[in-house]
Amino acid sequence: MEDPKKPEKAHVLVLPFTGQGHINPMLQFSKRLSSKGIKSTLITTIYISKSLKTTTIATHYGPPIQLRPISDGYDDDGYHQAESTAAYLDSLRTNGPVSLAQLIKKLSEEGDPVNAVIYDGFLPWALDVAKQFGLVGVVFFTQSCTVNSIYYHVQRGLIQLPLMGHGSTTVSVPGAPELQPWEAPSFVHNYGSYPFWFDVILGQFSNIDQVDWVLCNIFYDMEKEEFSYIIVLFGHGFRPTVPSYYLDKRLEHDKDYGLQLLNPNTTLCNNWLDSKPKDSVIYVSFGSAAELTEEQFKELAQGLKNSQHNFLWVVRESEQAKLPNGFIPETSGPGLVVGWASQLEVLANEATGCFVTHCGFNSVLEALSLGVPVVGVPQWTDQGTNGKFVEDVWGIGVRVKVDDDGIVRKKELQECIKEVMEGEKSEEIKRSLSKWKKLAKEAVDEGGSSDKNIDEFVAYLAEMQNVRS
Repeated sequence: MEDPKKPEKAHVLVLPFTGQGHINPMLQFSKRLSSKGIKSTLITTIYISKSLKTTTIATHYGPPIQLRPISDGYDDDGYHQAESTAAYLDSLRTNGPVSLAQLIKKLSEEGDPVNAVIYDGFLPWALDVAKQFGLVGVVFFTQSCTVNSIYYHVQRGLIQLPLMGHGSTTVSVPGAPELQPWEAPSFVHNYGSYPFWFDVILGQFSNIDQVDWVLCNIFYDMEKEEFSYIIVLFGHGFRPTVPSYYLDKRLEHDKDYGLQLLNPNTTLCNNWLDSKPKDSVIYVSFGSAAELTEEQFKELAQGLKNSQHNFLWVVRESEQAKLPNGFIPETSGPGLVVGWASQLEVLANEATGCFVTHCGFNSVLEALSLGVPVVGVPQWTDQGTNGKFVEDVWGIGVRVKVDDDGIVRKKELQECIKEVMEGEKSEEIKRSLSKWKKLAKEAVDEGGSSDKNIDEFVAYLAEMQNVRS
């Protein structure tokens, strides 16, 4: 454990995209850097910084993480202030670089110069700013190696879109299993959907040839072949960003990510879970962004009622009006519906028996690392590919099948829940989870593959700092 009083080895800016699923892994990586003596400053937007109750996150084992804001052009109400997603992304792309450059100058004037910028792949303009100041530029990918490899191949014209228009019946990239079109990221198999997000996704690789280091939210054993290909393309530095308490426990106070954009009902959830038998609860959450139809909510609600299991269902307040009338009071005994939850604590509770998830990569990584069986209900973006790996590669759960209208019907949900909790596959899934949980812990523990990656990265920063000085 590092002595917090020792001088920092370097100062890095960590710039995530504004979504919770992007902030969590990059903040967690900042904590690991802190434990190695690196000073990290997490960059948020002005709107997010105003909504937080702190400007510092204490780490207990190294330099505290400072929070500093930049402007996305919507400083009063953030994303909600923009007239559209496309408008927000355009504004962030225009205002972000200017504001980031101003912050780097300001920190230098304050006697706190920056050595490197670690930026979310969704924000490639941050690399251009870093190079303007002669700083080390580090890209952090929050999605899997396979997903990023697919996007890279599309961006470089190595996969032609639309798929069917070019006679493609499958999607294949080096090191990864062959994917059916619907198992590829939605922007690829459903070409033309969300064009503004498609531009962001491909833009990750617009200037990647200039990057100094690549980090990915994964550990080596999860994607060995894919890793081998990515390392040839870009470089290396791979690790899972789950708080230490749930893996190696080397950072004893590290029990949560530490920055929530939504307020979890932690006490209510914990008390309710503690009242339930071991492995009896279905935990259901579709993350911070997915928007389901009323019809889909109706089918999920009926499926959960018919499952004969307890369930804890996270339904954001903005989505709760889509629930069937009377559902919450009717199921208040075996069921609990909350606006948000501390997902790590829910997954770690022994009452939780399975996780019905949209297969966002953070959620999949958390389930794998904590040993919770998965029922995958992918929605869009990378989630279909993650679901493929959940079932067919990592063997930690099953995927639902949708009907011709794209709806998961109640019977299908019931059958999948039964399969992972008590069906023929349940014991096999539990064995796979036990293996992956052990491998995740070993990766981040002292001398593990991810721990070595961080040590190499810290040594690289120190070398670059010496060169500059």
